[in-house]
Amino acid sequence: MIAVIAKLNVKPGREEEFETAMLNLAAQVNENEPGNHLYKLCEKVDGKYVVMELYEDQAAVAAHAESAHFKAAGAEFGGLMAGAPEITRMEVIG
Repeated sequence: MIAVIAKLNVKPGREEEFETAMLNLAAQVNENEPGNHLYKLCEKVDGKYVVMELYEDQAAVAAHAESAHFKAAGAEFGGLMAGAPEITRMEVIG
């Protein structure tokens, strides 16, 4: 399995719009990606956001990146983000 942590910086004042868009994306991931076992939006204490993701294998990661809903969300997030995401990818051990 492959775990991904995506740290996201949202523009101040755009949090509500971001949460709506991100929760919509999460719902589509959960409904349409059988190789994805977890896709959850979390808010850190400092107000920044983290998305926790868990995939069956590399093929599931690739399917996520190529999905129509993920590509459409990218355009939607463009005006909401205060910078590029910080992505950490890990292999699940147990």
